[in-house]
Amino acid sequence: QVQLVEAGGGSVQAGGSLRLSCAVSGYTYSTYCMGWFRQASGKEREGVAGIDSDGSTSYADSVKGRFTISKNNAKNTMYLQMNSLKPEDTAMYYCGADRGARPPKAKWVGYFHPTYWGQGTQVTVSS
Repeated sequence: QVQLVEAGGGSVQAGGSLRLSCAVSGYTYSTYCMGWFRQASGKEREGVAGIDSDGSTSYADSVKGRFTISKNNAKNTMYLQMNSLKPEDTAMYYCGADRGARPPKAKWVGYFHPTYWGQGTQVTVSS
């Protein structure tokens, strides 16, 4: 059974930093395409950052240069380092995973629809 568990959310002031983690189990972690997504109140869920099994990454324009996605295969854990946070980054953040290949697009995170999801972790950024 595939399980993804997020941690690391919280409240921070604008300009601050947070690091989210996503611990995975139940599959060969290193071969999956994975990503971070977020859903703000009243908005659709959007892809924030993705990382494929070969290390290829993709970022939404709104977070590029501020967020960094990474993974530690030995620990079966994916991370999202979020710096220079803004109030508009406030949302529930989810990690997702899929055994399929990443979408054949340059900015593929926007087209990535994982099969497996975590339960989410709340990030709140105050001004």
